[in-house]
Amino acid sequence: MPLDQVPQTLDMAGLLAKQKAAHLRDGIASADVRIDRLNRAIGLLVDFQAEIEDALAKDFGHRSKDASRFTDVSSSIGALKHARQHLKAWMRPAKRKPQFPFGFQGARAEVQYQPKGVVGIISPWNFPVNLTFAPLAGVFAAGNRAMIKPSEFTEATSELMARMFAQAFSDEEVAVVVGGPEVGAAFTALAFDHMVFTGATSIAHHVMRAAADNLVPLTLELGGKSPVILGRSADMGKAAERIMNGKILNAGQICLAPDYAFVPKEKTAEFVGGAQAAVSKMFPTLKDNDDYTSVVNQRHYDRLQSYLTDAREKGAEIVEINPADENFTQQPHHKIPPTLVLNPTEDMAVMQEEIFGPILPIMEYSETREAIAYVNEHDRPLGLYYFGEDAAEKETVLNNTTSGGVTVNDVVMHVAQEDLPFGGVGPSGMGSYHGKDGFYEFSHKKAIYTQTGSEMILKMLRPPYGEKFRKQIQGMIKR
Repeated sequence: MPLDQVPQTLDMAGLLAKQKAAHLRDGIASADVRIDRLNRAIGLLVDFQAEIEDALAKDFGHRSKDASRFTDVSSSIGALKHARQHLKAWMRPAKRKPQFPFGFQGARAEVQYQPKGVVGIISPWNFPVNLTFAPLAGVFAAGNRAMIKPSEFTEATSELMARMFAQAFSDEEVAVVVGGPEVGAAFTALAFDHMVFTGATSIAHHVMRAAADNLVPLTLELGGKSPVILGRSADMGKAAERIMNGKILNAGQICLAPDYAFVPKEKTAEFVGGAQAAVSKMFPTLKDNDDYTSVVNQRHYDRLQSYLTDAREKGAEIVEINPADENFTQQPHHKIPPTLVLNPTEDMAVMQEEIFGPILPIMEYSETREAIAYVNEHDRPLGLYYFGEDAAEKETVLNNTTSGGVTVNDVVMHVAQEDLPFGGVGPSGMGSYHGKDGFYEFSHKKAIYTQTGSEMILKMLRPPYGEKFRKQIQGMIKR
């Protein structure tokens, strides 16, 4: 049903109680149960591929179906298959070394990875399918159940996912609740065993406050202004092509999209020319091009246009990359041509807010330390991108900046590596998932110590304390 007709009596607390009771009733899920859940999730993506692409296109006004197939369907299947392949190894207890001298007397120590229980997943509108199924890979691998609150901004996709999961899972395993901000606020107030939120930093403050009332552990996947630093050794043409590909994918509506680029002062014109050539090569036309995605709605379109108006009024040079010189003032969607903002200043909105659109400010620098200093003066970003062949400069950039993750000589691609953790730091997020790191994130690491059967050491630790005890303890108090 349409989101505005969702019953206000939706019993989310009842669903959570039902899942928690099922978790206790069934006990820790076996590897076979976990694999079965992963297989059912994979099956949904395969069987509903066409409907997913159609729903996303409807929600965005226009969204490239090829891009949706890649970013939301194929990449989600990849995450689920990776978890399926490795979860038996991840589930094995990890042996640890007992403190001396207990290990010599037969004591044992290990860590067991126990499911947390029920994980709440709040997924965003920009990649609504992938950012539901990718965390779900770790949630299922760790043996948990899930409740999902997808975005109200992608209404058709949210309704589709509710129908998909209801077809393949009981509501004791997975439940999807749809609705607007009121439903979202109630969802964040539930006493989950863990909660994953992907979205804006401004909303994360509210999510974290709500979770605090129940001391719910959180994984926050946010965003921020991810910088690009191009060294003088970078191939400007190749770098421009890779940067613009990352910036234009999904019309720049990516939490990891490059948000601004630092270019050596004397190479700005070369980079701009490379960006124009790259866009022209990928998109000879834009307005009616099926490969070029629209901004999701009028509100975000107006927001992005206001950034450009503000930058223009404050003296920036605006370079619209429009290969066919098309007129975008009348169009059925909300497409914006890729646009460069040259010589932006700190007081411009485009340099203060996360852009989340196909706009890229270009900043000039004389020395690498200037770019590093600028990055460090601002919130720690979700991603950072370095281009160049100067190994010493690369290490200087990486060692003197802090970001959630890094891609060298490309943008965004570290998120596609299932064997790397994905997450932010500070204002760009907390916690991480993907692959083994997702399994650990959604597992309770239970420490288990089995005491020695020998009484010799244990007796020495009990009163009455004698001279032998004092010598042993004093022997440990040293540098």
